[in-house]
Amino acid sequence: QVQLVESGGGLVQAGGSLRLSCAASGRTFSSYAMAWFRQAPGKEREFVASISWRGSGFVYADFVKGRFTISRDNTKNTVYLQMNSLRPEDTAVYYCAADQANIGGSTARRYDYWGQGTQVTVSS
Repeated sequence: QVQLVESGGGLVQAGGSLRLSCAASGRTFSSYAMAWFRQAPGKEREFVASISWRGSGFVYADFVKGRFTISRDNTKNTVYLQMNSLRPEDTAVYYCAADQANIGGSTARRYDYWGQGTQVTVSS
């Protein structure tokens, strides 16, 4: 069992930055692919970015390329999402997720564990 706890969300003006963190419990964190998803009010959950267990493979949604960076520190059991040049349309609850099969990618059903989410609000 893996528990995921996100933090770092908040209110920021357009053009600003935030760094989200996702702390994981469990000794097997380093073997899991990890990802960030988000869900805006009235919209379906959508993929943001994923990272392989070793931290060498990345997948990004087109709408965040060049603005967001996913990274991980396996010594701290933590995955990060650095978000720059934020836009009002980035407003959403951001969730981290863990894939114990280490496939990763953009398909939500591949992920076995989910956090409770952290709210990100970008004002115009």
